[in-house]
Amino acid sequence: MNQFFYFRSDMRLCFPLLLCLAAALSSAFVISSPHMWTKLILTHHWPSTFCSMEHCHPNISYWTLHGLWPDKGIDCNSSWHFNSSEIEDLLPDMMKSWPDLLHPQSPGFWKYEWHKHGTCAAKAPALDSQHKYFSKALELYHKVDLNSILKKFDIIPSEKYYSFAQIEGVIENFYSVKPKIQCLHPENAEVQILGQIEICFDQDFTLLDCERHFTMETISKGDWDKLVPVDRASGFSVCDHDVPVYYPPLK
Repeated sequence: MNQFFYFRSDMRLCFPLLLCLAAALSSAFVISSPHMWTKLILTHHWPSTFCSMEHCHPNISYWTLHGLWPDKGIDCNSSWHFNSSEIEDLLPDMMKSWPDLLHPQSPGFWKYEWHKHGTCAAKAPALDSQHKYFSKALELYHKVDLNSILKKFDIIPSEKYYSFAQIEGVIENFYSVKPKIQCLHPENAEVQILGQIEICFDQDFTLLDCERHFTMETISKGDWDKLVPVDRASGFSVCDHDVPVYYPPLK
């Protein structure tokens, strides 16, 4: 009888410890919720390069916003329609910082970005409205101030070529994170053309290396490609580290 009493007492003592151990193991292996993004990609594109592919005529000689993309999810809520009246106070800055290079007077580009990426970013409370999403994108764009930083360190549009290391080094050294830099690769050319630069943030909007972050669920299922948004302008791909880079001036 006494042995049974001691056994039950031991079990009562051990049970809370087992629960704590289980919780600790769970937190160690579940990196993030399988339904929540873990990284935001602030994507800039260079108008001269974009328009060389899309046959538009930009009168812009600074890096503009392409989008703010969560690393997981595309078209997350098709019923959440874009409404420009909700961001009316942001429109002057949107027109300048996030212009539609193909159709400058149309809100179509912003509508597309909201439906494809904004509705997914909105899973975070800090981005759960159109105004929050677009205002945060503008805030991060101005905070990064990519155009000024490149100029400050003498990376300017020019007919001369840069090495990839020069461009990446300036960004990496200043922000202390690794960007993703994309180029246009013309056929039979000895140079690549600078086109797009991604700067990344975590869920707290702190700068982060632009590399893939996975949940245990996605790793176990092997869903590698579902984590990174495919919203690249046609023809852009990661720059070759060994090929000279042309940063085209406005013509």
